[in-house]
Amino acid sequence: MKPVLFKNGRVIDPSQNLDEITSILLQDGKVAGIGQDVHAPDGAEVIDAHGLVIAPGLVDVHVHLREPGQEDRETIETGARSAAAGGFTSICAMPNTDPVIDNQGAVGFVKAKGEAAGLARVYPIGCVSVGQRGEQLAEFGEMIAAGAVAVSDDGHPIMSSHLMRTALEYARTFGIPVADHCEDMPLAAGGAMHEGIVSTRLGLKGIPAAAEEIHVARDIILAELTGGHVHLCHMSTRGSVELIRRAKHMGLNVTAEAAPHHYTLTHERCEGYDTNAKMNPPLREAEDRDAIREALADGTLDCIATDHAPHHYDAKEREFDDAPNGIIGLETALSLGLRELVLSKLMSLPTLIERMSCAPAKLWHLPGGTLRRGSTADLVVFDPTATWTVEPARFYSKSRNTPWSGEVLPGVVRYTLVGGRTVIGGHGR
Repeated sequence: MKPVLFKNGRVIDPSQNLDEITSILLQDGKVAGIGQDVHAPDGAEVIDAHGLVIAPGLVDVHVHLREPGQEDRETIETGARSAAAGGFTSICAMPNTDPVIDNQGAVGFVKAKGEAAGLARVYPIGCVSVGQRGEQLAEFGEMIAAGAVAVSDDGHPIMSSHLMRTALEYARTFGIPVADHCEDMPLAAGGAMHEGIVSTRLGLKGIPAAAEEIHVARDIILAELTGGHVHLCHMSTRGSVELIRRAKHMGLNVTAEAAPHHYTLTHERCEGYDTNAKMNPPLREAEDRDAIREALADGTLDCIATDHAPHHYDAKEREFDDAPNGIIGLETALSLGLRELVLSKLMSLPTLIERMSCAPAKLWHLPGGTLRRGSTADLVVFDPTATWTVEPARFYSKSRNTPWSGEVLPGVVRYTLVGGRTVIGGHGR
């Protein structure tokens, strides 16, 4: 693998408070140097990055890759390629596959398939409970030894407070987070979208904001009790934001993420029974969306995660009540962050990079999230001013379920490098 020198690019690395037009040299899979005095060694590839941003590769701690068992929707390889196309160099795979990832062998399978793909790095997440049934704790130690970086029963909220307490205590000994989908199931039962004026107008049973907030409050209390690291997945309500803000003021080991659809869309998008607006947690009200944006800007919500959820076309073409929840998001996340957060002046571009790269890597103890000299050369190079039209048929993902089809978005990924090796590059979209 020959050295690569990017010159004349805007290098942004929040981990070093770095934002300047300069050069960066990648050699032997590492960042060999940054600065105007860095020169290309003999045989190096030299790329003029004028007008481009060079940043640590994006890191997504919440992705559904569907393999094993649901390869018609996505595979580890297609998901990792989709991630790389979106500028992600590391993704964490949720365990709600078929069979679920609740043992050492299953974790090893995901890890091996990710390594074989040779695209974005794939980090397995193991189940909290055996079979995701919420009854018996899975064997954390064995799964971590096989490569799991966190545990979660995502999609299956941990309703037992006793089990959640035990999980937090056990996970604390290994230094990993317990990522929880916050939903009071009895309160949300039968709901298809947010409970509000739109659900009433459409004649659909709603899911109240309280269903999320009750569970968030419970998890925060248990984090205080145990000292364990609870990571709250895909926050969607202003009430949840206030609870998390209070927990952080108390110094509790609580982190949280938001997905692009929750700071971009509202429940009004469900008008016309558009199943590409159906997700869990559901799209909420404008006040909730705005609270999520503000919480990302001020750091109350630590990071952006896509909750990339591929579904087959036929499944999403059902009636709204019967259609599955979720949308894909790996290839649109950076562009939506630019449009909704940076161009709207809610946050700076370095802050967006912090939320999409540095923070998730640091919080989950993952390689990457920095361009420090000697660090692994995982980086994204993108044109923040170029635009592209969302054409689902051109996605690298196997699925097409996106609500942004036909929209023109800013930000085109030109190169994604993993370990100094170009996995997406040269031409953009």
